[in-house]
Amino acid sequence: MNFSRRTLVVTGASGHLGRRAVELLLDAEAGRIVATTRSPEKLLPLADRGAEIRRADFDDPVSLVEAFAGADRLLLISTDALGRRLTQHRAAIRAALRAGVQHVVYTSVPNPEKWEANFATEHAETETALRASGLGWTMMRNNLYSDHLLTKLSDAIASGELVAAAGDGGAAYVTRKNCAGAAAAALASSDFDGRTFDVTGPSAVTHTELAKIASDISRSQVQYLATPSGNDFEAAIAKGYLETVTGSVEELTGYPPTSVAEFLSEHADSLIEAAEPPFTSNRRARSDSGRFGA
Repeated sequence: MNFSRRTLVVTGASGHLGRRAVELLLDAEAGRIVATTRSPEKLLPLADRGAEIRRADFDDPVSLVEAFAGADRLLLISTDALGRRLTQHRAAIRAALRAGVQHVVYTSVPNPEKWEANFATEHAETETALRASGLGWTMMRNNLYSDHLLTKLSDAIASGELVAAAGDGGAAYVTRKNCAGAAAAALASSDFDGRTFDVTGPSAVTHTELAKIASDISRSQVQYLATPSGNDFEAAIAKGYLETVTGSVEELTGYPPTSVAEFLSEHADSLIEAAEPPFTSNRRARSDSGRFGA
């Protein structure tokens, strides 16, 4: 295929992951790049760089068909509408078929069929629907974002305790930047079609190790306090669902993934600065949300 003429569409382009994927595709001159969002005015900087901006509302199937029109390949970034997400994703798959899309790259989670959580079930059923659709597919099962550790660990530095129900389990945290690079590569090349990738960092990191990293960065004592109950992400860590480490990032992008220690060291100043205000209990609730989103 002539790369300069093919059309690549990215959903959720106003989110962190989608925006970065679009930027990488533009940098690579991977083809005609279409960035979609419910709020096109948010993407004017991408338009200035050469991306075509289209409105796409996952609750409006007609808008999806229009947004995907003429696309050869589609990066379907999972939405954050828990409870409605499966319906939205199925609508996107149907729209892709109607629009003549040939291939869909979908952002999922590791071991979606094992989790005892509705959001993971939505991912598993989306994967099933995509495989059964007749469209070409690539699954990108992104591990937990290292980026979301910033709030969690700043709270831990402030309080001296990293509180979680993760047991001794580890997660192969991966940066959002690495995930965007992997997704852009899978979208831009047919070499990875028909494959399911666990997109991970270079090692599985436990909460005890996270506390040690936070201690080293802050030069203060941070201890991991294991609790018997927590959120779905912590339960998945404790059960080992997120500990698998792969070389997917390097295979897809040509460069190794950033480790948790490297990422947190790069953001040491913001970690410490965020830890300075008085610790409040509702900050932990914020830090536990949105692990997999855009």
